[in-house]
Amino acid sequence: QVRLVESGGGTVQSGGSLRLSCRASVTSGQISLIDGMAWFRQAPGKEREVVATITTHGTTNYADSVKDRFTITRDNAENAMYLQMNSLKPEDTAIYYCQADRIDYRVRGTNAVGRHYWGQGTQVTVSS
Repeated sequence: QVRLVESGGGTVQSGGSLRLSCRASVTSGQISLIDGMAWFRQAPGKEREVVATITTHGTTNYADSVKDRFTITRDNAENAMYLQMNSLKPEDTAIYYCQADRIDYRVRGTNAVGRHYWGQGTQVTVSS
């Protein structure tokens, strides 16, 4: 009933930029709170790794490999999160996933809490 949907992936040349978006929705319901959110990525043959995290109040953390190049933001009113990626490198090529730790939502008059939601992923390819 709760979905995270990413968009904004694509193919770009080294040094280029992309902006990823992640939107949360509830079928026939509403979201009252999304707790911590994050972007992860998984390159072929590698484990999924965290790229950046952001709390409800906007505190952010970044993997060393993307510091000063990527910026994570969120819009709590829109139940959305973004990842601005600049100065992209071929090693940034991966499937990028949106993740939410906890979502409080309401469906058919019933309050519910769900944990550890993932989006379906969006492909980012950086050519050299």
